[in-house]
Amino acid sequence: MGEPYRDLVEIARDLRRDAITMIYEGGDGHPGPALSIADIVTALYFRIMRVDPKRPEWPERDRLILSKGHACPIVYASLARLGFFQGYERPVLRQLGSIFQGHPDVNKTPGIDMTSGSLGNGLALGLGMALAGRYNGQDYITYVICGDGETQEGIIWEAATSAARYGVGRLIAFVDQNGLQSGDSVAEIGGPQPLGPKWEAFGWHTQKIDGHDFGHILAAVEAAQIETERPSVILAHTTKGKGVPFMENDNAWHKGVPSEAQYQEALRALGGGVA
Repeated sequence: MGEPYRDLVEIARDLRRDAITMIYEGGDGHPGPALSIADIVTALYFRIMRVDPKRPEWPERDRLILSKGHACPIVYASLARLGFFQGYERPVLRQLGSIFQGHPDVNKTPGIDMTSGSLGNGLALGLGMALAGRYNGQDYITYVICGDGETQEGIIWEAATSAARYGVGRLIAFVDQNGLQSGDSVAEIGGPQPLGPKWEAFGWHTQKIDGHDFGHILAAVEAAQIETERPSVILAHTTKGKGVPFMENDNAWHKGVPSEAQYQEALRALGGGVA
């Protein structure tokens, strides 16, 4: 029989390796945030979302907005594996003229649904997309991935209020709760904790999960999809830098490039041997 979700576990491991390689070869990037959401992104692209690499702008596709846009290497790795980038051997990150910028750009990269990187804006953009789908009679679902540090932004709660007010049931948000943001821990900087009661008070269907457990992720999305009269948020407890032991819970890897020795150590940890 084998372990449940073995295919997703293996894909997530490969995507983590690809993301680290992008950052190493590009000489810049945010490994910790990318590794943190790798399992969520894997579940979405390889089990949940309706997408078509041959038709990146297919009107009926599900949408994904990476509000924490600096984590984009894991999204680029996913889209590459799905076949969105025919003609590119691998994404070259943050290079002049590359379509793979340090934050997602809808005008440059096939499969990217919205430009992001200005933290806090993704949920409002997702609300707009979900409302547009309703008004146009389309049944796609809009997914948004936010960081827990982002919840300090007022626009997050303005969007939360509006989404509940309009009963936007085809909007599902993930909050990546790894407990760290660029400057320090979320708790030290003053994030609005605990988050669960706040989302509930704003009228959202609220769930708490292990963001590295595929069973939890898939079940939570299934439950959220049933909620057709109100938006849903999934609070995913994660580990920053997940999968590479020397990066895990070390905020020095919020942004940074591994040395050659560290890169090889990361590849070994992710089961890929050395490059």
